[in-house]
Amino acid sequence: MEKGLTGVSSHRLCVAPMMDWTDRHDRFFLRLISRHARLYTEMLTTGAVIHGDRARLLGFSREEHPVALQLGGADPAAMAQAAAIGQTWGYDEININCGCPSDRVQAGRFGACLMAEPDVVAACAQAMRREVDVPVTVKTRIGIDADAGDERLGRFVDTVAGAGVRVFIVHARKAWLKGLSPKENREKPPLDYAMVRRLKVARPGLSIILNGGVETLDQAEDCLADLDGVMIGRAAYQSPYMLAEADRRLFDPSAPVASRAEIVERLIGYIERQTGQGVPLAAITRHILGLFAGVPGARAWRRHLSEEAHRPGADASVVRAALARAEASAAAVAQAA
Repeated sequence: MEKGLTGVSSHRLCVAPMMDWTDRHDRFFLRLISRHARLYTEMLTTGAVIHGDRARLLGFSREEHPVALQLGGADPAAMAQAAAIGQTWGYDEININCGCPSDRVQAGRFGACLMAEPDVVAACAQAMRREVDVPVTVKTRIGIDADAGDERLGRFVDTVAGAGVRVFIVHARKAWLKGLSPKENREKPPLDYAMVRRLKVARPGLSIILNGGVETLDQAEDCLADLDGVMIGRAAYQSPYMLAEADRRLFDPSAPVASRAEIVERLIGYIERQTGQGVPLAAITRHILGLFAGVPGARAWRRHLSEEAHRPGADASVVRAALARAEASAAAVAQAA
């Protein structure tokens, strides 16, 4: 049997799974900014988890908790096996991807196209829950192509909830499986927060987490007035320091807020460990370019990292130097003012 959720607050603020972005290095960095936000891996297919290099694909640092593994697949037996492997590696949640609209994902019969097959998703969830005792959750859209509306979304959610799923992360846009690229699918279909809110009103026993278009903590707080949680995607990656006050505003009024310099200093030790194990510095620094986004010093920070992190032998000293340049640039701007 699946363990009970630790409460609605366990999904109160989440950072979305993002391909090529939310790898272990990015998640460690984000955890230095927010202690409580729930983090998600990039989507991994069942085949990769079962047959691939698990240390490379599934390895993560204990500091990342709470962290969820997102799986892509449609075969109940394979999903159950992959979920069990994920639990063995220590993930706090296993999430089923029913929202990605890319052609490659559709060809594998998972992602958003599974919204047309709720019985398949329910069978996967049921099989997974028999193998793990961490929560099995679902990330979905509000509909696909012309097949959308409260009734269709409700039918999908009810079918999957019948298999024991209690947490649904709903991207408040339809997915167009033909005619739009994955990037366009993140931007062009209009947001429909009202549909997600109606879903929650009609199903108060489920945890409904809103995803899509949320770019600030103010927006997140507005959504939390009548929903159980909010998932932020690109904004949290491109301007990660937006999460600095998330713990204080959304979880614990007494939570500390780390400065950018403090975050960098805490990251240095991780960088030294990882580069000492052969990880290229640029594999880590590519995730931190936006730390100073929107404030003086941002350009100096990005430029130094972009120019120096790729050089042979680059190490943590590059990041220290980038911080010094950013602080000097910010000081010059303040003095000029």
